[in-house]
Amino acid sequence: MKLSSWIFFTCISFSALAQQTPNAIQRAQQRTFTVATIPQPGEVLTLQQAIAQSIEKNYQIQINRSQEDIARNNFTKGNAGYLPILTFNGNSNGGIQNFRQTFIDNIRPPQSASGIFNRTSNLGVNLNYTVFNGYARSTLYNQLSQLVKIGTVNTRANIEATVASVATSYYDVVRQLQRLIAFSQALDISRERLELARANYEVGTRSKVDFLSAQVDYNTDSAALISQEQALRNAKTLLNSQLIRDPQAEFAVRDTIIVRPTLQLEPLQQSLSTNNPFLAAAVLNRTIADLNVRLANAQQLPLVSATTGYNYQFQDNQGGFGVATGRTGALTYNITATIPIFNGYNLKRQIQNARVNTLIAQSQENNQRLQLQLALVQTYQIYQTSIRLLNLEVQNNLLANQNVDIAYDRYRIGNSTFVEFRDVQRNAINAQTRLIEAEFNAKAAEIELLRLSSTITQELGQ
Repeated sequence: MKLSSWIFFTCISFSALAQQTPNAIQRAQQRTFTVATIPQPGEVLTLQQAIAQSIEKNYQIQINRSQEDIARNNFTKGNAGYLPILTFNGNSNGGIQNFRQTFIDNIRPPQSASGIFNRTSNLGVNLNYTVFNGYARSTLYNQLSQLVKIGTVNTRANIEATVASVATSYYDVVRQLQRLIAFSQALDISRERLELARANYEVGTRSKVDFLSAQVDYNTDSAALISQEQALRNAKTLLNSQLIRDPQAEFAVRDTIIVRPTLQLEPLQQSLSTNNPFLAAAVLNRTIADLNVRLANAQQLPLVSATTGYNYQFQDNQGGFGVATGRTGALTYNITATIPIFNGYNLKRQIQNARVNTLIAQSQENNQRLQLQLALVQTYQIYQTSIRLLNLEVQNNLLANQNVDIAYDRYRIGNSTFVEFRDVQRNAINAQTRLIEAEFNAKAAEIELLRLSSTITQELGQ
């Protein structure tokens, strides 16, 4: 083999070996943890577990469920006035007397007695029933039914709001953890640069200014990492409070932020119109306002009530005058009809106010619908913008990482200054944090869209 050929193949081999050997930046990137591998104290907490715990323990949801139980307990025919009222009455009165009597005609001799016991007792059962009250009881029964539905939708609204809040906080923990990993990687790169600067300074190929600048940048990245550790602790504390447990409880997360880019506005709008609990509550409130008009109009119609009862009375008179003992039983009934004629125009005023409340409820429903639709459209626009920014930041992050590799090699061989390398490194950190923020913002907008469309429990609560 000729010498030139040997040199050619030798150079090719060394070139290939150099390409296979990672530089310091690549080694730092390879040492970097991921969400799946970074050490975290405590048991792993999944999103589904966090949602289940929050729904089970959330105080506001417990309050709503109790209020729903009260409304359901009130929804009875007896509470609406359909059933009669049966009462039992009993009383007994008496006394012990001492007396001495003389008579004007002197025919009868004087009488005297002591310890005379007299008693009169009454026992009775009475039944009261409203025969007709202007259809008010059917209206009231319908109103009680609407109150049960309002209690149900209020509970659902708080459940959906809790799920959205917990999901956002959970992904905020993931975001802060990803930022911690990014800052940790930046610190590793600064450590590699510091070691290189120290070695170059010791052998005299670099100035002390370069070494001290590397030390300052390393300390700066260390401080940023410490601050990020605190931000992660704050995010976990907030999530713990939403799960109603010790704010300092340790837990680990292994999930990543995965955004769905396929949400469409029209299906979300349709789901909002049919399922949103706040809109449903507004519709129910308008229905109740309509029923209040019917209740007010019912007061213009006659009120017919009937009462019947059986009363039993017995007497025991030891005084020697009148009836000594007596037993009386009586069946009674009473039918009363009341027709309103004039009450100072108060009834007219009540009807007018009820009709005005109906208009108010209609306006509130329309306003609620408008505000929800506005919130949905605005959130969807944020969602679309976040998706576009996310795609852009993915590309920027790849380019920034490649630029760091190139900049470090140039800095290592002396083709660039530490200022140039630090600018490239800072740009890479910023690109990575912007990517993390873009992922979180897009996910937060997605969660809000699911909440507004009332599909969040089906999508995230599984």
